[in-house]
Amino acid sequence: MTKTSHIPQPGPLATVRSSPRRFASLRTIAALMLREMSTRYSRTPGGYLWNVVEPLAAILFLSLGFSLFLRSPALGTSFLLFYATGYMPFDLYGTVSQSCSAAIRFSRPLLKFPAVTWVDALLARFTLNSLTGVLNTILLLGAILILIDSRATLNLPPVLQAMGLAMILGLGVGSVNCVLMGLFPIWALIWGVLNRPLFIASGIFFLYDEMSPVAQELLWYNPLVHIVGLMRTGFYPTYTAAYVSEVYVLSVALMLLTLGLTLMGRYHRDIING
Repeated sequence: MTKTSHIPQPGPLATVRSSPRRFASLRTIAALMLREMSTRYSRTPGGYLWNVVEPLAAILFLSLGFSLFLRSPALGTSFLLFYATGYMPFDLYGTVSQSCSAAIRFSRPLLKFPAVTWVDALLARFTLNSLTGVLNTILLLGAILILIDSRATLNLPPVLQAMGLAMILGLGVGSVNCVLMGLFPIWALIWGVLNRPLFIASGIFFLYDEMSPVAQELLWYNPLVHIVGLMRTGFYPTYTAAYVSEVYVLSVALMLLTLGLTLMGRYHRDIING
């Protein structure tokens, strides 16, 4: 009699052990977010409150300063609302891009463990700082609308689009800078110098429509001008901002993100071990 070979089948326990752990990446991202929250807010005077006070102080400073020289803002009657609708999307972009550019450097000790990847580190910083920026925007703009008679009518879709574009653009810029700053530390200083004019050239203090044709032609290529203009259409029903192109901003953001992710996939080990 021939014996039939018996191939043992893996039991339920072996199947569970051999199968990849679901949601492992989500747990890692959540742990990295909690780590950053405890690290950042426990060392900052006032903790999380400082994230609201800082942009509020900047908006108050701008409003007070320009109200001494101008009789009324370029839109509406509230200096606070006008500068807040320009400053907050710019601050959201800046916060996300700056935090993502330091994703590998901030989590470098943990990235030496196989369970933590550079994608987890990037997504954790992007998610945490995006949520923080959106919450700050809602709190500050909501308080301005409630406490000040600005005669503004909130149109939510363009506001959400502007914040979404600011976050994606910040992620794209931050991912590219994460590689450049990791490989070439001098790039952090160079980018700091190059990035300063954006605060003036992004439409926070002025309306794109009121600039000269030559200035409009140059400023149009700044994605933040489109984001700020789109944001203001959500608060000023008479402001159309026909120059805004969401497709252009999204294209720039996705191209930068694709480039950043490609470079990070190629050079993240060099940055970690550097």
